[in-house]
Amino acid sequence: MFQNCIGDSIMVTGSSFDIFLFGLPLKKKLMKTLLGQILDALEAAAPLLLQEEYDNSGIILGDPGQEIRRALVSVDVTPEVISEAVGRDCDLVIAHHPLIFKGIKRIGHSGITDQCIRMAITHNIAVCAMHTNLDHAGSGVNHWLGVKMGLTRMKVLRPREGMLRKLVTFCPSDHAERLREALFASGAGHIGRYDSCSFNTSGFGTFKGSMESHPYVGERGKLHIEEETRIETIYPAHLEPIILQTLMQTHPYEEVAYDIYPLQNRFHGAGSGITGLLEKEMEETHFLDHVRSVTGAGMLRHSKLTGRPVRRVAVCGGSGVFLTGDALRAGAEAFVTADIRYHDFFEANGRILLVDAGHYETEQFSTVAIAGILNEKIPNFAILISRTNTNPVCYR
Repeated sequence: MFQNCIGDSIMVTGSSFDIFLFGLPLKKKLMKTLLGQILDALEAAAPLLLQEEYDNSGIILGDPGQEIRRALVSVDVTPEVISEAVGRDCDLVIAHHPLIFKGIKRIGHSGITDQCIRMAITHNIAVCAMHTNLDHAGSGVNHWLGVKMGLTRMKVLRPREGMLRKLVTFCPSDHAERLREALFASGAGHIGRYDSCSFNTSGFGTFKGSMESHPYVGERGKLHIEEETRIETIYPAHLEPIILQTLMQTHPYEEVAYDIYPLQNRFHGAGSGITGLLEKEMEETHFLDHVRSVTGAGMLRHSKLTGRPVRRVAVCGGSGVFLTGDALRAGAEAFVTADIRYHDFFEANGRILLVDAGHYETEQFSTVAIAGILNEKIPNFAILISRTNTNPVCYR
């Protein structure tokens, strides 16, 4: 099982992804970093804008200005995890599941949440969470579950809607190329597997600056006509601050004219679940053995066998049965998720193999996703993956 092979230094290999994660010791000199910088790195890969309304991702305990030497990454926050953080000299616990989901009125002694809060504060340990934002991120929990299952040609099962914006701006034609390149470098212009996407039209703009203005071209108080290019490009909503900052810094005009339009197009870079192909098709019983081996599940619950081989697979870590219809429309022969209720299994109806591999078991690779993000963004920072199995479900 995955957690049995983790420690101070591990290598995770799957498909074409090889990530080296190092805790202690390291040959390179370890760097301290601010909690706020760590959160910025995580949120750049899994923006908080992606989380569900009920969620509480981000900082739970701590000060963004706090200096962090080592971070412990886990699926849950339990007293055992906090004790492990203390024992391994960590200043931060980054969990998939938030320590606090709802508002609390008092911190007592008996509840697990109470104990964790008291222990973390006593030992000055910060706590943050990457939950549904990491579930929905294109390279998050579901991606890594697919990687571990050996899926290729993966894509988001249900892309997010309402996440895209269109920017329209106007600039002197001789500055259009420079402005486009700056916007693309900031994250605009991505459509599927294509980047640097824009539409450009030529025309002329008119303006007359007041006597207090400082026009880039033309004269104060006089009507000016300038040959301009209208640039249209799209971007995901969470990048809007940096896109607008880039626009203002790169555009030559004193007053920048621009429009922003919300789009209903689906954003295929984020969403719920993923679908992909096994390298070779498997008989259903062999596929079930494969799922159990990959997840380390104590047991599997599944719908009746369909009698068809499995090649296209849909997965969703945690409670994902709401995506059954999406899995069917994607042509998946099997859908691996968790928390499937009794009546949900009827929905399979011989059309698909529904597999409940367990909540913890399908989300355990969240630790790999989180550690991989930090290892890439802050390479000399000590990231340790928890040795504590926090799964509350037991099998016999």
